[in-house]
Amino acid sequence: MSRNTGTDARAESGTDARHVVGSHGVIRVHGARVNNLKDVSVEIPKRQLTVFTGVSGSGKSSLVFGTVAAESQRLINETYSTFVQGFMPTQARPEVDVLEGLTTAIIVDQQRMGSDPRSTVGTATDANAMLRILFSRIGTPHIGSPGAFAFNVASVRASGAITVERGNRKTVKATFNRTGGMCTRCEGRGSVSDIDLAQLYDDTKSLAEGAFTIPGWKSDSFFTVRVYAESGLLDPHKPIAKFTKKEMRDFLYREPTKVKVEGVNLTFEGLIPKIQKSFLSKDREAMQPHIRDFVDRAVTFTTCPECDGTRLSEEARSSKIEGISIADACAMQISDLAEWVRALDEPSVAPLLESLGGTLDSFVEIGLGYLGLDRASGTLSGGEAQRVKMIRHLGSSLTDVTYVFDEPTIGLHPHDISRMNDLLLRLRDKGNTVLVVEHKPETIAIADHVVDLGPGAGSEGGTVCFEGTVDGLRGAGTVTGRHFDDRAVLKETVRKPTGALEIRGATTHNLRSVDVDIPLGVLTVVTGVAGSGKSSLVHGSLGNGTGGAGGAGGAGGAGGSAGTGDSGVVSVGQGAIRGSRRSNPATYTGLLDPIRKAFAKANGVKPALFSANSEGACPNCNGAGVVYTDLGMMAGVSTVCEECEGKRFQAAVLDHHLGGRDISEVLAMSVAEAEEFFGSGEAHTPAAHRVLGRLDDVGLGYLTIGQPLTTLSGGERQRLKLATHMADKGGVYVLDEPTAGLHLADVEQLLGLLDRLVESGKSVIVVEHHQAVMAHADWIIDLGPGAGHDGGRIVFEGTPADLVADRSTLTGEHLAAYVGA
Repeated sequence: MSRNTGTDARAESGTDARHVVGSHGVIRVHGARVNNLKDVSVEIPKRQLTVFTGVSGSGKSSLVFGTVAAESQRLINETYSTFVQGFMPTQARPEVDVLEGLTTAIIVDQQRMGSDPRSTVGTATDANAMLRILFSRIGTPHIGSPGAFAFNVASVRASGAITVERGNRKTVKATFNRTGGMCTRCEGRGSVSDIDLAQLYDDTKSLAEGAFTIPGWKSDSFFTVRVYAESGLLDPHKPIAKFTKKEMRDFLYREPTKVKVEGVNLTFEGLIPKIQKSFLSKDREAMQPHIRDFVDRAVTFTTCPECDGTRLSEEARSSKIEGISIADACAMQISDLAEWVRALDEPSVAPLLESLGGTLDSFVEIGLGYLGLDRASGTLSGGEAQRVKMIRHLGSSLTDVTYVFDEPTIGLHPHDISRMNDLLLRLRDKGNTVLVVEHKPETIAIADHVVDLGPGAGSEGGTVCFEGTVDGLRGAGTVTGRHFDDRAVLKETVRKPTGALEIRGATTHNLRSVDVDIPLGVLTVVTGVAGSGKSSLVHGSLGNGTGGAGGAGGAGGAGGSAGTGDSGVVSVGQGAIRGSRRSNPATYTGLLDPIRKAFAKANGVKPALFSANSEGACPNCNGAGVVYTDLGMMAGVSTVCEECEGKRFQAAVLDHHLGGRDISEVLAMSVAEAEEFFGSGEAHTPAAHRVLGRLDDVGLGYLTIGQPLTTLSGGERQRLKLATHMADKGGVYVLDEPTAGLHLADVEQLLGLLDRLVESGKSVIVVEHHQAVMAHADWIIDLGPGAGHDGGRIVFEGTPADLVADRSTLTGEHLAAYVGA
């Protein structure tokens, strides 16, 4: 009798135990308030593929990256000793009430890879490390350890006496040798820079007469100009052209030397190293436009004549395996290199060949077989960088891991999206939880679970509008649900071109002497699979007028700079917007200048008072609005400044008003409110109103003009950049994937903006994969047929309707399916 009762009790407790185990099947978020999230509570199923959707700025990244992934990483870091934590990035606990059921998070984001000139695809993925070991073991002639094949390792030789402080202290003679593979001329960069001295000074003038023509070098500047004129090393009254050889050598190349100028100790340094430190060591993208123009004029980068751009010393290039040097191997297309590695039959290094072959096959599988290992990592697009980061996880045996992806389909042709979907499903099927922030309907469609955020963006977003299946989303009535099955239609009539931009014999990267006429006065879309040569064609040929803009494929820079050149070309690339937490849309777009001037004029004071980075800053927090306390290996704490209450300005500045508002109240306005405020009445400021109109045009009416740039989503940054460059005076606009980070509903607005640009007399050239933009084009140029050396040719030129009717290319097939033809 008692036995039966025990069985019943066990059965009951078994049921309860099963219930408890079942509760670990979800990641539970309760009361999340990161950025614009409004007490969000969701349950994310584990071991399933969950897609987070919503308009750009609705709070997707705040929930996935800022809450779930950030807390997972923070908790893992806390398991290490405080000593180790001291070397790790510190993270504060996200603002959330409850976060349960977390597993180890692996974040695969779109952050561009470091643009260090010595970082390549090979060094970033460990493929180079394995190649170096391979060549050091079986390369002939044998030249040394793996370091002898590394272009980041310099050769070192030393000899002398060293004193060993241990027991009986004794001095011993020692010699030290290390063979490195770095090219001595370019120091492993592959290119050398020459500085055009004529752009630095006018040699017909003396230093006293103001010979320098460098931006920001004022004649009375103590630390730049006067240190040269009054150092005592140079004659300040002699024209530079008449300097002796010694004076010229001191002037241009002298090592740092202490000198006294009017009783002040200063450092005199040759002009060339000074320019290299003050201008050339900085990121070109982060420079102000006039400084960037100066650097572009003054500095020319040419392929290193000694190593021919391979970055490697002659010795490293002399060691070969079956006639191939390590430089040849890195220059090969990865798909070809994978075949070469598989063909090597050398039992002594069999495990190494297997591991290297696996890594190279992962490149091919993920659609990056067209890259070379010597490709600079800074020239990869956001989508390419994300896929390169995926490579190390593809063959991983780890399970029950949470993989977090940020728009993995960015930069992918519709043909490649199905391949990416397969990879996401493979990671899920191994027993992992896969969280994806995504806008593309093709990827949303494969989700097991969908979380839709909104309903709007910024302050109008931050709530969960829908949770459930894809079919449920279709009928949910949310912005995403309503637009999920939207399909742009082919235009019945297309515009007639007013002329053509002729490109002849283009050979950048994989282009095969391409001749093409890009029509002017219309909307032209350049498309093709990833790696087919789109960016090489557009940026490599038009880039001479755009400040060398690279693109999705990085034809000329880290994702594309934006600039206007002599040919009137305005290029808006995918390059990241640089800015600290002090930067905001008002400072980035130049909107703050007319606002400051309007406040200064209305109150009869200086404009600098209305800058939180200048005279008007609150002295307690230096205009940051918050006070940061560094707690060593623990996460720093930021508290709202008690003195200015987060307004960033001195109390006296806030006594000055314009149209009844103080400067902090104006910076707290949304773009739409500010546009109305500066449009009429006492605060009427045409210059500010124009900038605000452009921000509203690109769909950023909801943004607060004073919110830090660091809180903007990828799509918002892209549109902010587009709004800024709409003011540039150029006849031709080149846009690099303007739909990146845009919701289906926002794409419609973007098409309207592109139409308005064309109707105002501009020629618009768009490098794009989105079928809605292709369908809306007047003219399509399709490159292919494949990627890398299988691409680089024009496979179609004509109207979208002709491309659909033809169906002769991959793009044609996918566009036909998209428009339902």
